[in-house]
Amino acid sequence: MANAFRRWLILPALLVLLGAGAAWAKSCDQCHEVLNPGIVADWRESLHGKVGIKCSACHGTKHRTEKDVAEAKMPTPEVCATCHPDRVAEYKAGKHAKAWEAMKAMPTVHWMPMEMIEGLKGCGGCHKVGLKSETEVRTLLKEDGGKGVASCDACHTRHLFSTAEARQPQACQTCHMGFDHPQWEMYSTSKHGVRYLLKQNGILPPHVAAPTCQTCHMSGGNHEVRTPWGFLAVRLPLPADPQWKADQVTILQALGVLDPAGKPTPRLDVVKAADVARLTQADFDRERARMIEICTGCHTRSFGRGEMEKGDRVIRAADHLMAEAIRIVAGLYRDGVLEKPKDYASAFPDLLTFHDAPTPIEQRLFVMFLKHRMRTFQGAFHASPDYSLWYGWSEMRTDLTDISHMAKELRRVAGKGGQGAAGG
Repeated sequence: MANAFRRWLILPALLVLLGAGAAWAKSCDQCHEVLNPGIVADWRESLHGKVGIKCSACHGTKHRTEKDVAEAKMPTPEVCATCHPDRVAEYKAGKHAKAWEAMKAMPTVHWMPMEMIEGLKGCGGCHKVGLKSETEVRTLLKEDGGKGVASCDACHTRHLFSTAEARQPQACQTCHMGFDHPQWEMYSTSKHGVRYLLKQNGILPPHVAAPTCQTCHMSGGNHEVRTPWGFLAVRLPLPADPQWKADQVTILQALGVLDPAGKPTPRLDVVKAADVARLTQADFDRERARMIEICTGCHTRSFGRGEMEKGDRVIRAADHLMAEAIRIVAGLYRDGVLEKPKDYASAFPDLLTFHDAPTPIEQRLFVMFLKHRMRTFQGAFHASPDYSLWYGWSEMRTDLTDISHMAKELRRVAGKGGQGAAGG
């Protein structure tokens, strides 16, 4: 209230001063300290402010008065690259840079209410960290006042741009929590997260081992954030184990990446562009080796390798449940018990469009994949037994049981028997 009253008293005088036109000579901070004191306070505290980097370095020199506010340039990663070329290059090679593209590739995003899309209140609120085209940047500048243009400020928040802030695991919490991104909950309840919280609280000394998100995913400050399995936990080449191979094929078919005959579809190119899966053995091995090497900072190499292999086995077990559920729903399509939506490209349910699934059984399949399967394998890799078992695997078992019973009831009502599996 006091700040608002102070602005009200000062604003008339400020407007008179701004109206002086050619006589205008005040610096950015003198004006904005009245209008936006928090911005100026952050800038003065920042390394930028302390070494004398002025606002014009990022926002340009065309905005000088209240009449030309639209001329203030909103920085993009290219602006940051002027001083931080290596970090921006690393960022562009990692998955964060693909976040915007990955969101756009999800069919269900385009069916959301505009209230969730405009203003970045839905998926875009986090996926704004990704790179955008020039057209998309212009749209964001026009519709959202420049929010989501810079990308770098998703972690190094304006106008402090603090490296210390971005290094804390809480910097990741805004986006990596909740429905299908609950890594924060997994990490913070793991022994890794608990030890680091004790360090932050001063209970453990600063030099003890306690990894953050950045320790494992941005080792040495490298901004190329990637993981061996990728977001979807599917990969090529397919596993050698016959059952796991068949299960992964079923999941890839339900993702629309493979057709019913097992051949690649155009959607595979979308997956490649979004970088949400490792599609060659070399890519997977490189990311796995890098992660195991990071583990050796606190553990033996054999321990790190063993933990990674345990996570692989969890994916295999989860995939078997997931594939069985997919085949049950696919069997309902095949036998005419469920009407397959016309925009589905194959005889399999489309896991990428299930936000708008037309029936409860299809919706349950979507939740099983994007929520419970995710939690099963992500919990395993993030050292969170509780998430992996109770919020993941156990929920998948419940999903499969319910899907099986719903399928039997749908068949009974339709007067059609059978096992309900795609190949049964």
